[in-house]
Amino acid sequence: MSAKHTLALALALGLGASWAQAAELRIGLAEDPDVLDPDISRTFVGRIVYASLCDKLVDITPELEIVPQLATDWTWSEDGMELTMNLREGVVFHDGTPFDAEAVVANIDRSQNLDESRRKSEVKSIASAEAVDDLTVKFTLTAPDATLIAQFADRAGMMISPKAAEEAGADFGLNPVCSGPYKFVNRVQQDRIQLEKFADYWQADDFDFDAVTYLPIPDGTVRLANLRAGDLDMLERLPATDLPSVESDDGLEVASATSLGYQGITFNVGNGDKADNPFGQDARMRKALSLALDREVINQVVFEGAFAPGNQPFPPNSPWYNKDVPIPARDVEAAKALIAEAGQEGNATIEIQATNNPETLRLMQVIQAMAAEAGITVNITAKEFATQLSDQTAGDYQASQIGWSGRVDPDGNIHQFVTTGGGLNDAGYSNEEVDKLLNDARVSTDNAKRKGDYDAALNILDEEGPIVYLYHQVWIWALDKKIEGFTPYPDGMIRLKGVSFAE
Repeated sequence: MSAKHTLALALALGLGASWAQAAELRIGLAEDPDVLDPDISRTFVGRIVYASLCDKLVDITPELEIVPQLATDWTWSEDGMELTMNLREGVVFHDGTPFDAEAVVANIDRSQNLDESRRKSEVKSIASAEAVDDLTVKFTLTAPDATLIAQFADRAGMMISPKAAEEAGADFGLNPVCSGPYKFVNRVQQDRIQLEKFADYWQADDFDFDAVTYLPIPDGTVRLANLRAGDLDMLERLPATDLPSVESDDGLEVASATSLGYQGITFNVGNGDKADNPFGQDARMRKALSLALDREVINQVVFEGAFAPGNQPFPPNSPWYNKDVPIPARDVEAAKALIAEAGQEGNATIEIQATNNPETLRLMQVIQAMAAEAGITVNITAKEFATQLSDQTAGDYQASQIGWSGRVDPDGNIHQFVTTGGGLNDAGYSNEEVDKLLNDARVSTDNAKRKGDYDAALNILDEEGPIVYLYHQVWIWALDKKIEGFTPYPDGMIRLKGVSFAE
């Protein structure tokens, strides 16, 4: 019997809410999401919540094909300057207001013009959005944009209720109103986010759980202990060191998918006063730290060899990887020589902030030890993840161990991080040639031309090093064996369509 039928039977028999708890899915998150506003938020775990809360114009398959969601189909004009989308009929937001072309227009306007919006660079190419009729919207672009459809598969394509957004203003994230299969109920910061099933969802019959609760538990050991104790039903980002233990546990299952993203160290090179340090002002110092690190040893020691060493925003098996810039071998003497050349012997000290979970702190301790052998002193500052992101945005950091969950189109892994004024350019990095190359790559529909632009940009970025890339994650989920129908996706999201508790 499915969870929803179990709940219905329980209520019919008068067994009350305690029995109905069987219909609640509890998911352990590695961090607490930031604000639940798709235009403002930036955390990976926030996107996991959005997967149940906020439908998008389009979605992806596990094979990374872009498929309809709120838009049923779309066409491009011959010159690539207009995109016309047909919208799904009968969709309503959680507040009962209709999803239609005017709602899409309002969402694009908010993404482009809300002062706090982090989606501005993602929808920058849209000159205008027009409601042709109730279920048809036309986007006129400033130039062809090969990335736009992929942007609509993420937060830029998440549709929120215009009525709720207008009424709440800057407080929208306290009570987000979208059109996904589950609607917002409650949030206790650092403790839980509670959603309940939206009865009027257009695919409601495909979603089995009556409630979904997300519980942020930064310590992977504690997260796993909660799963084993029955306080969680599944967790995301199982630490690689726990993989053998879970695989041998008869009550648990493992699912995995290679990620689209990366982990690295972002340096503050131009974001306020804290950029004024040897590593922020001299690319040789950043290169020295990179050369002091053995990426393969990091993978083996910290992640049991489960991840892939990296040195670019794209993994080595990606068609967008620049093979002319291979992963550097560790070279302590070369690192020392660069420090001496920069005149920083005895002054090579950098503070790196990192998320306060055990796996990340183990990573930082290995980095710290390797750097010390090259004469670099790394001081580690552990922070709660949302605080880390807030400090990055404000420029209140020297360097930050941070990553990105990855996007289907290569633009999503690089443009907004390193172009001048990019929405996620916390480094404060600016290079006119990089801007030109990455902006050109956005407008071309010729993949060979785009590849050439990305390669040229990566050649520059490898020398200047605003971000030192370290490795590419494999997403690992641990699930109670009672869960059926879960499909792992390369974007790391938890999609609940077709997922249920076993009989």
